[in-house]
Amino acid sequence: MSKSLFFTLTASIILVLVSCQKPKETNPVSEPERSLSQEFRSYWYKGSAEINTYDLIQERYGESRQGEAVLIFVTEDFLKEEQVKANQRTPAVIPVLKLNSTKSFQTGIYPYSIMQSAFYPVKEFSEGIKVTSSVQEWCGQTYTQLNNKDGFNITIHSYFEGEADQNLKLEETVLENSLWAVIRINPEELPQGSFQAIPDFSYMQMYHQPMKAYQAQGTITQDSLNHYQIVYPELKRMLTINFDKEHPYSILSWEETHTGTGQITLAKRKAKVQLPYWQMNKAKDSVYRDSLKLK
Repeated sequence: MSKSLFFTLTASIILVLVSCQKPKETNPVSEPERSLSQEFRSYWYKGSAEINTYDLIQERYGESRQGEAVLIFVTEDFLKEEQVKANQRTPAVIPVLKLNSTKSFQTGIYPYSIMQSAFYPVKEFSEGIKVTSSVQEWCGQTYTQLNNKDGFNITIHSYFEGEADQNLKLEETVLENSLWAVIRINPEELPQGSFQAIPDFSYMQMYHQPMKAYQAQGTITQDSLNHYQIVYPELKRMLTINFDKEHPYSILSWEETHTGTGQITLAKRKAKVQLPYWQMNKAKDSVYRDSLKLK
């Protein structure tokens, strides 16, 4: 046997033996998660929601309207795939901090009612999982929903011509509706500098703006409070959220300014109560509205 044939056969045998070996198993790379403090867990996982009520001065149709706003923060189990509240805890469940926010005010003879819900993961780093927004008034109603599944899938229904029954697909980016939850979890994660963001859904609905990401600028300043400001130059809109510097980073007030018109929307907190409100639906429970200073 020639030397060249011997080395060729030897190399072939080694190759076969190596290829037959079972490949080493590798551990999948896990996504980074937030490290939640005991302080956070003690506050947010005691079976109650945090209900905040605010005196509201809402700009609408070029005039200031008096009203009320409510921010309800609560942790709950969430099915990420179905994107609904879970009835029982399973491996498919993730914890979220949910914000239900409402506004009510009068415009002349008829009322406005706004409700939005934002679902934000407590442990995962994300731009938010789901946002819904509805606006009702005597002319009609509008509804927008975002589901974060391989990007932002957005459905819009409106009674206005040119806006009804839209289905959009946008890239994942900052959601203004989620920033309120970011404040409550870790304000250091708030986006700063220049970035793309989708503005508050109810603003987009009431002012008939195209649903898309806009260039934004974010800054944090401090005095006795923290102040987070986000500016949208194209929309001539600026939002400032004022909150405590210490955990649980309570939101005390906010201000929305339309720099083009000079119109301002203001909200100032008047009460904060922690209650399992979902259990308090009897007539006798209406007394708790007094502690919330609700009209």
